[in-house]
Amino acid sequence: MLGLTLAGPAQANPVLLVEADTGRVLDQKEAGRPWHPASVTKLMTVYVALNAVKNGRLTLDTPLTVSAAAASQQPSKMGFRPGTVVTLDNAMKMVLVKSANDMAWVVGEGVAGSMPAFVAEMNTTAAHLGMSGTHFENPNGLPDPDQITTARDLAILARAIIYHFPEHEALFRIPAIKIGKAVLRNYNRLIDRYPGADGMKTGFVCGSGYNLVATATRGNKRLIAVVLGARSGTARTEQAALLFEKGFQSSWGVFGSAQPLLSNISNTGGPAYDMKPEVCGGKRAVTASEADDEPESSSGGFAFAAPVLPKSGAELLQTLPPSMPPVVVYVGTRGAPQDLATAYPEDEKPKKKPAAKDTKQAKTSGGTESASAESGDSAKPAAKPKPKTAASKPATATASTGDEAKSAAKPKDSKATSTNASGEKPASGTAQKKQVQPQAPVTAGSVPAPKPKPKPKPAETPSESAAPAPKPAT
Repeated sequence: MLGLTLAGPAQANPVLLVEADTGRVLDQKEAGRPWHPASVTKLMTVYVALNAVKNGRLTLDTPLTVSAAAASQQPSKMGFRPGTVVTLDNAMKMVLVKSANDMAWVVGEGVAGSMPAFVAEMNTTAAHLGMSGTHFENPNGLPDPDQITTARDLAILARAIIYHFPEHEALFRIPAIKIGKAVLRNYNRLIDRYPGADGMKTGFVCGSGYNLVATATRGNKRLIAVVLGARSGTARTEQAALLFEKGFQSSWGVFGSAQPLLSNISNTGGPAYDMKPEVCGGKRAVTASEADDEPESSSGGFAFAAPVLPKSGAELLQTLPPSMPPVVVYVGTRGAPQDLATAYPEDEKPKKKPAAKDTKQAKTSGGTESASAESGDSAKPAAKPKPKTAASKPATATASTGDEAKSAAKPKDSKATSTNASGEKPASGTAQKKQVQPQAPVTAGSVPAPKPKPKPKPAETPSESAAPAPKPAT
């Protein structure tokens, strides 16, 4: 068994590394400690939806309608107006890649008929899977003091997704979606950066810090890493990369030959820790958000006796070839896609050509608009569905909320150039006049902002290659 010491200040946030096929625990720290899940909640939202599809209650092409309650959810969101129709398939892709809180609500209402019924189903499913330290109050992870989980429970959920729905494994590793001309990139920065990374979901509110449930595969070995309460988006990514790298070392293991199973870890109960002073305090150089990639001097570095491994997860990250082109999503149904411009409220529709001076000002101010948090706390916490579910709750958690983003990171077709949630400039252009066709996903690319004259030609968009076939469960 290898010697292991922390490099730098002790890290108090829960971490867990598990073999996906056996459930054996390779490393863990406070894996049973209560924590706010934030948008990692959406893994359960999608699990319940896929289970409904499997049971024949609806299909991936079932049309779902955006309700007023869904449209009122706080960012991150797509921002569609009430009455807009999306298919279940497109809604789930927006939930997992854009972490759209409004689409998570749409999925919940569409699957169960009402939000209280869906939340009850989430809690029933959690109990059935053995997630004894988890309780849900909403489908998107917006701040609620009673919405809690543990690293142990999230690893159980990740294993259930892998082995109950192997045919949908590609859904959890989409690097980007494309809607209209806007490309929205996944907040999971391990995808296409850490060799072998192949899922799943990030989460952030001020009360939780930066959460991540991730999977990676090398050869026949697949690992699940859970990082809760990291202090930046960069820190959670690098911590997970280090955990994976240790796990892929064949001779490594904290527990040696006496590795416990995931089910052997006990949930401790008690209040959930509040990360708000640490991640959203006044001393931060930038406003905390899900798009945060603020570098840290010690993002969970470890020192090992043997074998020699990097001291920082940053050394393990690189720019890899895209695993797949951006996946096209759209509003409307498969047979009758809707004009994207009609999906947004009148006051948010793209305006006609602005004067050159106005365009320049928009470029200057637009950069912060879409770098919003997945969910936050300047607005009121998400309204709880009533009546409360019959499922039992774990020990009461303390109130914890995060800083609410000022605006949703919606795909816009305005002339202004803005920075998207991944810190890159999305394509811009005028509102599309043609209906979006779902059959031809296209690759990412940026289209230059049009000048008053001459009118530029639209960029060519090659067809998306077929997504890799899902890996069968073992």
